[in-house]
Amino acid sequence: MDYSILVPFLPRRTEQVLPFAALVEWTGAARLWQGQSVLMEPFQTFSAVAGAGFRVPTGLGVTLMPLRHPFEAAHKVKTLAMATGKDVVAGFGPGAKTFQQSLLGAPYRSQLTAVREYMTVVRGLLSGDPVDFDGEYYSCHAGMGPVMSPPVRLGLGVLRPGMARLAGEVADVAVTWLTPAAYLDGVVRPAMREGADTAGRPVPRITAMVPVALERSDRIDRDVSDFVLASNSAHMQAPHYLDMLGKAGIDFSDLDPRAAARLMAESGAFLYGNLDEIVKRLDEYRDAGVNEIVLNLTGVCRLYGANAAMDDLKQILAAVGADRRESGE
Repeated sequence: MDYSILVPFLPRRTEQVLPFAALVEWTGAARLWQGQSVLMEPFQTFSAVAGAGFRVPTGLGVTLMPLRHPFEAAHKVKTLAMATGKDVVAGFGPGAKTFQQSLLGAPYRSQLTAVREYMTVVRGLLSGDPVDFDGEYYSCHAGMGPVMSPPVRLGLGVLRPGMARLAGEVADVAVTWLTPAAYLDGVVRPAMREGADTAGRPVPRITAMVPVALERSDRIDRDVSDFVLASNSAHMQAPHYLDMLGKAGIDFSDLDPRAAARLMAESGAFLYGNLDEIVKRLDEYRDAGVNEIVLNLTGVCRLYGANAAMDDLKQILAAVGADRRESGE
């Protein structure tokens, strides 16, 4: 199982990201990830980081479909791979229905249909062949032409069984967020396998974005709920996340926010504890079939700053044996 790093904040300057890119460059961390940002666009951020000298594999988890036509998405992904000289995992997702409404005038009537069309066009364009496609939501009659570049793997943001089945049909990677290991094993993986069997293709890899915070003596004034809320308070109010968490057996509808946050940690949606406890919980993801864990220290960063998040990352990477690269890499 690979371990990767999420940039634990929304960057405002390229320089803020360089230490995290350096951590990927100098350790056994597999990839540097960033979610969608309405400040610095992740495609440009990663290209700027490469220009500053840190050419590392990157992941977009996930960029939101309503922001760009699939032709522009394919163009940006290919450009990123060429600019960094490294492979890219390009994760896409439809976003919340309220976000779709704000940008498109109305939400997609069928989330799965919109995603299928988007992924079909992007994959076709990245193949180098002309695309001749008319869909309900997206159409494309164009091509980008063949060009040499590092590999691009298409990811799909996955929370629930329907999207997991679709990922099995059309994606190379399923990118999950806030999903407990038991839920991935019992719900997501079987649905992905079903979709892959239907399409006659291999089951995609699973990349799990896992929020985590180390319990430390200098943080004794903090309850675990502080870290959970600092990291995921918005997700804990979004309907699609609430539905996923409910399917995972985490129902906090009758709880106040702090009690709900503690339940998130108790249920494995947020990992908190000493190093030995964290490593044990991370191993549960490996046992659940996860191929890559993206360490998400957003809560630590928001409460204690980027340096504290960096320190936790170093300790966790060392504890899981990913603190250094093998000779010759």
